[in-house]
Amino acid sequence: MKQKEIVIKNKTGLHARPASEFVKAAYNFKSNIIVKKGEIEINGKSIMGILTLAASYNTRIIIIADGEDEDKAIEVLSKILETEEKA
Repeated sequence: MKQKEIVIKNKTGLHARPASEFVKAAYNFKSNIIVKKGEIEINGKSIMGILTLAASYNTRIIIIADGEDEDKAIEVLSKILETEEKA
């Protein structure tokens, strides 16, 4: 199991478009993906779960991947959330 704490860099936070991008990417991995914000843990392959986190700009979250491709999953998924969206 691998995990990484990241800070949301998208100015509008983890709204519908980046959440959808994250979930689509998460489905490409065999590993189980968990996203944690504070005490809340959700399935990283669930768009509704991601949206319920209400993760805004500069929110700290933890991505947890557990499985055979966990290293690559952490790398790809954290990039999605750490990249600033261009206006």
